[in-house]
Amino acid sequence: MTLLRAAWHRLEEGLMAFLLVFMTLVTFYQVVLRYVFNSGLLWGQEAVLYAFGWLVLLGLAYGVRTRAHLGIDIAVKALSPSLRRTVGLIAVALCMVYAGLLAYGSWIYMDTLRVVGIEAQDIPVERWLLLTILPFGFLLLLLRLCTEAKLILTGEVQGFEIADEAGDALRELHDPRP
Repeated sequence: MTLLRAAWHRLEEGLMAFLLVFMTLVTFYQVVLRYVFNSGLLWGQEAVLYAFGWLVLLGLAYGVRTRAHLGIDIAVKALSPSLRRTVGLIAVALCMVYAGLLAYGSWIYMDTLRVVGIEAQDIPVERWLLLTILPFGFLLLLLRLCTEAKLILTGEVQGFEIADEAGDALRELHDPRP
């Protein structure tokens, strides 16, 4: 299972890197075409828009996995460990409800677009195909939140852990070694 998980993580990171490179290259190419050749790609802006949506939704779940999301947790850190776990479980549960509602709503939206058969504005593809990331991204987020809840319940973490930039900066100040 660990090999499969590692492969999935590499695939996820590779896809996010590809999307970022794709967006950068298409945007750069558009700028060169526009300002040097007074031309442009008909589909460029829309492709970058959809790629950005994919990057954001994949990055949302990735941020939960890597604990890269920022938050204000000064009050939570002042709580006792058992209360911190309770607050963490409540926070994860609320996030799971949010992700579940958005996954459900985005599935209905995507399916409606599929039934109606609306095409993208400048890309000759049905729009629902470009929006498959919506339910997938929110389901991936839901899966990551379930993993986080499991870690809290088993006591592997004390609460819904997030990035601690202030703590990292203080530790770096006291121990400047790389």
